[in-house]
Amino acid sequence: MTGGSVADQMKAAAKIVVGTVRAPGGIKPPLLRSGPDEPQAHIALEGLNPGNCIDLFDQILHQAINHRASDIHVECRDKDVRLRFRIDGLMYQVAELPHSVHSQLISRIKIVAGMDIAEKRLPQDGRFTFAGLPGKVDCRVSTIPAILGEKAVIRILDRSQAITAMGELGLSQNNFLLLSGLSKRSHGLVLVTGPTGSGKTSTLYALLNSINTAHKNIVTLEDPVEYSLENINQVQINSKAGLRFANGLRSALRQDPDVIMVGEVRDEETAQLAVHAALTGHLVLSTLHTNSAAAAVTRLLDMGCASYLLASALSGIVSQRLVRLLCPLCQQSYRISTPQAAWLGRPELSGTVMYRSAGCSQCYGLGYMGRTAIQEIMVIDAALKKAVYKGGSSEEELQALAIGNHMVPLKWDGIDKAAQGLTSLEEILRVINEDQERRLP
Repeated sequence: MTGGSVADQMKAAAKIVVGTVRAPGGIKPPLLRSGPDEPQAHIALEGLNPGNCIDLFDQILHQAINHRASDIHVECRDKDVRLRFRIDGLMYQVAELPHSVHSQLISRIKIVAGMDIAEKRLPQDGRFTFAGLPGKVDCRVSTIPAILGEKAVIRILDRSQAITAMGELGLSQNNFLLLSGLSKRSHGLVLVTGPTGSGKTSTLYALLNSINTAHKNIVTLEDPVEYSLENINQVQINSKAGLRFANGLRSALRQDPDVIMVGEVRDEETAQLAVHAALTGHLVLSTLHTNSAAAAVTRLLDMGCASYLLASALSGIVSQRLVRLLCPLCQQSYRISTPQAAWLGRPELSGTVMYRSAGCSQCYGLGYMGRTAIQEIMVIDAALKKAVYKGGSSEEELQALAIGNHMVPLKWDGIDKAAQGLTSLEEILRVINEDQERRLP
């Protein structure tokens, strides 16, 4: 996977996607059906040494990093230990280890992560830095007592793969201009929404780096701090010590900040404080778990934010998902048919060349290599402010107003990226959780 041609193509795919963004009309649910199944992965770890738990753990980490895994799962079963990697958002079983190595491997993980090896009844959390490859890799560890034996999950945070610039977010030209405009505002609340693992923190980090200058005091409140940002004051939330997002935000406001990043709006108090901070002349960036940009408005209203305050404070909302990039070495082309284009609600795409996954040795049979984001960006204009102020508008009404203000819906942004050959239509529909079948005829 380290060949120059592949790396160059993947790097290019992760940059800004400049293309024609079409104004969407009525959105119809695509009725995609039949077609080839996704290729089967053939990932099998080699050279593992179950006889030495220290070497075994190092080998697992090395191979996880080589396979671009974001998480390692160690699970005890009746007769063996299952080892799984999460690669580009999906889980794959990569090895079955002898049952006898379980206790030693878990103990080794706990020792390295600074956890209590004698405590097997309660969940534990820890972290360590792995320096076995060029550059350092931060790892977060979580263990939990399961019926058949403790399970460990290791989250891999590869600093070399961290996104630090807006140009690496996979934004379309339209969305890049909208997000750049939001980042340049001197005050207001900007939210990034989406499910867990949709790249929200990476987007916030890229935004912070784009406005990080010697003339601005930037304070972040994070749980946990994933990557260190130069010249930015990052605060680690510590609930056990009493430092939570709400009281941390109060303290940050006394630090003469220009920009405040709150890792997540989790409760009513934090939501109301964030709105207050945005109203008092600060640019506030945060995340929220909602399925769409419009849903974030109704969620904040449900969390007790006064509609008249929210209308004044809210500047913009970004909703996003991560989709897998097609492997450039084995992707297969086809032309989308007229019925398929109609089902997608995009009749103008009839006859357009699209690509689907195939699988090869370079991508381990996955058909995909790497990920990029699809986004919808709602900029709060006068019409949306009025709708938020009234407080009774539905998500559908807010969505329609946002589309009138240059917002391209999430699905449409994904279809545009599929039309540019970055990903497949099946992947787009998988990620946005369409109820209909996800395969083309």
